[in-house]
Amino acid sequence: MISPRSASNRVSSRRPSKAQSKKAIAPKRRNDKPPSGAKPAPATIKRSNRRAGELFEDLLALQAQLRAPGGCPWDREQTHATLRTFLLEETHEVLDAMDSGDAKEFSSELGDLLLQIVFHSLIASETKQFDIRDVIESIHTKMVRRHPHVFGDVKASTSKQVLKNWERLKAEEKKAEDKKSVSSSKAKRHESLLDGIPRSLPALMEANQLTSRAAKIGFDWEKLEDILAKAAEESNELRAEISKPAHENDSAANAASATNAPSAAIEEEVGDLLFVAANVARFLGLDPEIALLKANRKFKRRFQWMEREAKRRGAALADTDRPQMEELWNESKHPR
Repeated sequence: MISPRSASNRVSSRRPSKAQSKKAIAPKRRNDKPPSGAKPAPATIKRSNRRAGELFEDLLALQAQLRAPGGCPWDREQTHATLRTFLLEETHEVLDAMDSGDAKEFSSELGDLLLQIVFHSLIASETKQFDIRDVIESIHTKMVRRHPHVFGDVKASTSKQVLKNWERLKAEEKKAEDKKSVSSSKAKRHESLLDGIPRSLPALMEANQLTSRAAKIGFDWEKLEDILAKAAEESNELRAEISKPAHENDSAANAASATNAPSAAIEEEVGDLLFVAANVARFLGLDPEIALLKANRKFKRRFQWMEREAKRRGAALADTDRPQMEELWNESKHPR
């Protein structure tokens, strides 16, 4: 978000809240309070009559002013590293807004994410690395190059063919980059189809990308039943590993047992089971990260209902015995 000056003009390393930012930059409007008894109007998006390019240039100029001498202290002190958390935060807020079904909120959050791109591009331009023109030209050129079935003579009548061509073109691009590179270490980093997947991705997202890339060249399960059978197999292997006694000559297993911590072998089996679960989602055309996020929200919603219901009945949930908790959990699935 665009961050306002603090009242005392002190530079803070903390990011101002959205409420503070909107309060600081929102113009005052007169008579915007609805008449007494009137129903609030539904949220609507007021579209500007100006061209998108003009509005974008205004955004660039605004952020440049905030970074300039005499601008905003908070904006001026930011770096790529300090903005890293906010980039991730804004991405998740976009997903939340998307799920909410609120078009105005979705639009607003996409704007916050766009600001992050503008912000990083501006910081890079200050050290002559690149600027927003390079960012836009790069993605425009890439999209034309990656769609030869639209802008060229390649034939691709299905999404599967498009994705297969996409991966082939990416591989060719990496190969061309390697030839231009003087560094042999860079060439080694691009030898595999799986190279280029960010290591900082959440594990489920990484599993999805790894298996998706492998599947695009035919390394995939033939049918869903095979993956489910694999999930059952991994579950059985986990059970077997858990039931094993610690080996006398296995110091790591003994140390884990002594501290009641699971052994590395158990951790590996749990990882295998999660990896198969990610494969199930991907095979069904679902994003495992999104699926788990929705499951998390469902759990949170039901658990919080349990807390409220227990309190309504005169007891804290923490003081409720397990059978009653199970009863509340079942009720939370169909609350009254």
